[in-house]
Amino acid sequence: MLALLALISFAVTFAALRLLLGRFARVALDRPNERSLHERPVPRTGGIAVLVGTAISLAFGALALWLPLGLALVLALLSFADDLQSLPTGARLAAHLAVAALAAWYLMSPMHPAELALLALGVAWITNLYNFMDGSDGLAGGMALIGFGAYALAAGAAGDTPLAAACVALAAAAAAFLLLNFPPARIFLGDVGSVPLGFLAAALGLVGWRDDVWPLWFPLLVFAPFIGDATFTLLRRLARRERVWHAHREHYYQRLVRMGAGHRGTALTGYGLMLVCAAAALYARDAAPSVQAAAVGAAAVVLIAAAAWIDVRWSRHERRTAP
Repeated sequence: MLALLALISFAVTFAALRLLLGRFARVALDRPNERSLHERPVPRTGGIAVLVGTAISLAFGALALWLPLGLALVLALLSFADDLQSLPTGARLAAHLAVAALAAWYLMSPMHPAELALLALGVAWITNLYNFMDGSDGLAGGMALIGFGAYALAAGAAGDTPLAAACVALAAAAAAFLLLNFPPARIFLGDVGSVPLGFLAAALGLVGWRDDVWPLWFPLLVFAPFIGDATFTLLRRLARRERVWHAHREHYYQRLVRMGAGHRGTALTGYGLMLVCAAAALYARDAAPSVQAAAVGAAAVVLIAAAAWIDVRWSRHERRTAP
């Protein structure tokens, strides 16, 4: 059943992408600016196709997850409006926080209000950081394929059909999207795709924790390359008292592109880190606490080493290119 779902989700997503690149190719174009890493206008409607493909999961047992999937649709509608005409940052953030709070309350109650507040903030942060990390061809699509693929494997092994169905559909839709987003990208996710995907990464992570499919650290480790890059970059900019809500090109993946790795090299590097983290999470999911701690620690060492290497190379790059 899950194999059939994957095939249908892939086919529906790919057909929708072809339609978006045909009749609707000039809707919501992402035009290059001084903060961009691309050089020509590209449609940013790919997320619509990914969500259409994901919706197929409702007919394969995911109806029990109607609230997180429905909230993802609400975020998609809001984000598509933002893609068409920029909305105020405060209004978008307030909506993200409200949706995250509703998801945390619905999925995890009864729970202490302080714990629910922390979970809501975490969901809102991951919702936004996925959008921050969607700035290089193939990167966010690859994270969706690998991340939700890891979720699907764990949920399937635990016998959680609704969660497995939703994650299989997401991974298959991401695979179809990557065919047209891998460098050089012909279509982007746009906020309409990246914001709901970030929300679902967090919300479905809570579902798996609630259902004893995995411990709380599991989704954090699966998506650790994105969480680490976005969080470290935010903290660095806060320390410099910069306006963190303004667009920039200081993420580690952006530095890789600018140092000469290009979109393809950056995507492949990202995939490698994502696969390491996902494999470690799957291996340690049901293991003894000492093995779980070792897996998390080893993945953290790999990510910190990668960040330090990029920092060193970036310092040299800046010195060479300084006027």
